[in-house]
Amino acid sequence: MGNSAPKPLTVDANLQHRPVASRQYYILPHGTVERRTSALAVNLESPRFHPHAKGKNIRLDAQLRRATRKNSFCHGLTFSQRPIRLYEQVRLRLSGVHSGWSGALRFGFTSLDPGELASSDIPKYACPDLVARPGYWAKALPERLAARDNVLAFWADRHGRVFYTVNDGEPVLFHCGLSAARPLWAIIDIYGITQEVTLLESTFADSTSCLSVAQSNQAAKMAALHLSSSTQPSPCCSSSSSSSSFGVQRSSRGLPSTLDADLRFHPVRGADVLLSSDRAMACVHSPDGIRTLVFSDRPMRLGETLFVEVSHMGPPCLGMLLFGMTSCDPGTLHAAELPAEPDALLDRKEYWVVHRGLPAPAPGDVLSFMLLPDGEVHHGINGVARGRLLCVDSSQALWTFFALRGAINRLRILGKCQCEVI
Repeated sequence: MGNSAPKPLTVDANLQHRPVASRQYYILPHGTVERRTSALAVNLESPRFHPHAKGKNIRLDAQLRRATRKNSFCHGLTFSQRPIRLYEQVRLRLSGVHSGWSGALRFGFTSLDPGELASSDIPKYACPDLVARPGYWAKALPERLAARDNVLAFWADRHGRVFYTVNDGEPVLFHCGLSAARPLWAIIDIYGITQEVTLLESTFADSTSCLSVAQSNQAAKMAALHLSSSTQPSPCCSSSSSSSSFGVQRSSRGLPSTLDADLRFHPVRGADVLLSSDRAMACVHSPDGIRTLVFSDRPMRLGETLFVEVSHMGPPCLGMLLFGMTSCDPGTLHAAELPAEPDALLDRKEYWVVHRGLPAPAPGDVLSFMLLPDGEVHHGINGVARGRLLCVDSSQALWTFFALRGAINRLRILGKCQCEVI
């Protein structure tokens, strides 16, 4: 599945004046250009959903063009009824989106006929369950692109690469390593905030190739970005979190009278993060630090509430604190492999959920996160309930993680308790 977030492909400057839908070429990695067309190259019926190979929460319309997930946020797997040709674009509209969940559509291909799957063989999730099996390739659509009525198109080429576009935008290289010599059926997992998708008419992209100077243009942009970055260090964690002036009056922040201190940050963390000696505090050691992931050192227990305190250091900048949960034991990770962009974690085989919409806290605010037995995660700020943050698979052991972003560059674990929802 890969560990790096997909990047939009560089556009040749000579094509900028043309509308996206009318451009004859798009740029691939290493300067390759492939031509695309807007009409079917062969006479094929547009894809439909497989009538039998589907998750238990999926309902199909009579034409097998619309799939709706009923109940929960999972068991939403669907497949195409027939194999998809190379360069044939599977196009679908996100016709139903619900903001009460976390995560979005997963999609990709399989070289195994879904018609041969028994109902008991269809798992809850495409990622990580299905892609752990040989012959299945799928990844998550970034949640920011999963808006209602957006049109997603994806296809595979003869090199085993998968590309996608949203609303006929620039193609994104999404996946590599498919078995392009075998028939490929589409996988569409109607997951999380995505509740309904409608299949549209197919188009084809054709495979004429030539060379381009786009790679050198991209290198120049990266060099300019590197030269503009700041290298000035900033103050960070003291040897012990209790010796810092970071603390606040707990009674004014809605904290319980007693908190257990048996949960700390895991020693494995992003390269730009330092931990206090007791691992209760994490801070970003330079103003341009971007590899800022930190994890809890054990899974959260059902009914447990975690309390953390945030702080700002230096001038504010763009970004926000990110929160997530994962079935991946941080002890199995290597710090050098942790990405700068948490969305890249969604491509791993373990279970990962990332939430980006936390309200911007003020210095000294106390945030709480409670894991309920039904998988709902509720949060609060300074003792004021803010309701459900996301839903997770509570049947698994789940570690919490944060990414320190923007003005939030210090985070301290105050403790945890087994208490009622706040």
